Amino acid sequence: MKRTTFVATFLVVLISSIGGAQEQGPLLPDKDTMLLTVFLKHDQSMNNVERRALLDVSGFDDMFPPDGVEIVDHYVMMGIGQVIVIRFPPDHLRRVNLAIENGAWGAYQTEFYVTYDLAAARRAAMGN
Repeated sequence: MKRTTFVATFLVVLISSIGGAQEQGPLLPDKDTMLLTVFLKHDQSMNNVERRALLDVSGFDDMFPPDGVEIVDHYVMMGIGQVIVIRFPPDHLRRVNLAIENGAWGAYQTEFYVTYDLAAARRAAMGN
């Protein structure tokens, strides 16, 4: 499929997913949940044994993910650290933040990115 055809099809999918009375499209989070990507970046000044000791002391494994939060994907990126995609109701955002602050800080540097799933729209646009 030519790039211009893909872009045109993608825009049609995007516009149809935004329409007010239409069913929620694949590009946008639903009104009840959101996705958040959490980067737990390795602190290169410590090794995994030292990092694990900090996480054990903080109780990170007991507090993350908080109740009502689903882990959608969890990866290790060599040279970076861990990348975790989580889904939860927007009113759980503070719980997520506190779990990371109280459990992961010191062992990791953290970054957060609001996320949405583009894969389904891309597959639809490509005809797959």
